[in-house]
Amino acid sequence: MANIRKGDIVQVISGGRESRGGDKGKTGRVLEVFLDQDRIIVEGVNLVTKHIKVGQTQRGTKTGGIETHEAPIHVSNVALIDPESKKPTRTRSEFSTTEKSGVKVTTKVRVATKSGKEIKTND
Repeated sequence: MANIRKGDIVQVISGGRESRGGDKGKTGRVLEVFLDQDRIIVEGVNLVTKHIKVGQTQRGTKTGGIETHEAPIHVSNVALIDPESKKPTRTRSEFSTTEKSGVKVTTKVRVATKSGKEIKTND
């Protein structure tokens, strides 16, 4: 679960509704992560229709109707995209040391197992 963060590019590797063609193979950016439920919301994936009661704002504009939103999907159904090959990959953690103004700073980074490239979050 700790491998996927907000802003990552992921690909759906399983699941979806077969009656509509399913979402398997689609890629998108992670919009939100629900840690307690192990679920994420991916942009353009698992779209559902919601019927919202018609109302009126103070300015007089109409609200409501039928809207489409992304619904959460389980984190096990997606895989991170390798920044080099643009294919799904697993990740591993490595420690990277850099020197800032004479002081060595060690940080933990995510690395794609297929290419060895660092995965950077695009928040």
